[in-house]
Parts: sequence; C-alpha cells; structure tokens
Amino acid sequence: MTRQIVTPPVWFRLPPGFHDIGPADRLALDAVAEALGSSDAQRELSRLIDGLEELSEHNVVRTAIGLHPEEPVGVATSLFSLTVRPAEQPNPRLTVARAGLGVTRSPHWTSSIRRFIDLPSGLPCCLVAGTISVPDVEHRLFQARVATTPPDGLHLLVLDLTSASTQHADAYTDILEAVAHTIVFCDPEASAPKAAGTSRIMEVLL
Repeated sequence: MTRQIVTPPVWFRLPPGFHDIGPADRLALDAVAEALGSSDAQRELSRLIDGLEELSEHNVVRTAIGLHPEEPVGVATSLFSLTVRPAEQPNPRLTVARAGLGVTRSPHWTSSIRRFIDLPSGLPCCLVAGTISVPDVEHRLFQARVATTPPDGLHLLVLDLTSASTQHADAYTDILEAVAHTIVFCDPEASAPKAAGTSRIMEVLL
C-alpha cells in the first residue's frame, strides 16, 4: 500500500520553454502525434506518459517538459520533476546532503558537480550534476539534481532536470540552480509576472 505524502506548500518559477505535463495529458499528446502523422512520435509520446504514470507512484508531484530550439534545426528536450519525501531525520542539512550525494554512489552515475547552494532563504540546498547510464538506453543521459527542505524541515524536496542533450549539461545545470533560487514557501503576489513563451537554452539564462 502506497503511503500518501502531504505536499507542503511550495512555489517556484520555471523559465520559458518549460511546459507542465502529466498522465492526464495522454489524450492531448495522442492527438498531437496523430496530427503529425508519425507512428514513431505516437510511440515515443506514449512511452513518455507511461513513464510519468510510474513517476507519480514515487512521490513525484510535478513534471514539466522543456522544449528549446537548437541550431541549425531541431529541439533540445528535457524533463523537469519535483519529488516530495518525508525527512528521515531531524537535521535538515544532513537530510539534504544525503539526498544530493546519495545518487553519486550509484555505479551508473558519473558526477561532475557536487556543491551546496546559498539560497536567499538560507535553507540548506545541495546541487549535484552528472551523467547516468540507463538500462536499455544506448546513450548516457545528463541529470542535474537540487535537494532542499522547507523551513519546518519535515520534508525533502528534490528537483531533477534530465536530458539526452548532454552537450547542454552546463546550461541545464545553471537553469536548475536558477530555479532553486526562486523557491518560496508562501504564496507570492498574485500579480507577479509569470514566465511564458519559448526560448533557446542559452536565452533562458539571459
């Protein structure tokens, strides 16, 4: 029986080019694939939704797909996810360190970045980034991960950004770190402007 996790109130801002997506979007994505007239696209989108349904069983509470044009043609894609877990011990800094560095112990992980981030809130925050080997996937994937806690220290928040576009590893790392700096635990002003539209990966950082 899956234990239900009560998600603490949390707000953050994703940059242009990211679009919320979840299992409930299957019919819409099927329609897109059908409009493209591509059986390959329909198969890949179906696999994506299947994967999102599996993630929802592991305390993943939000997912978004990143679509950023590449030169000369093409699109760099990425997947953002937010996971909320109960804190396993009372020291928030230790909780964050264990969550951030634990993934680096995997034999499938090659770490390139491991550091703590100074957030405006002063809450503990750890960033790791590197490449991972996934079973049955030919090419390695890049993943950046941020771990932090809300002020009460009762939960662990894990933000992941994963992409097959390993050539953009530095940009994706900077993007996720920038997202971490927007995290707040009280409702921001309703009139605050929201990011919208599309952009190339490097334009996101400007």
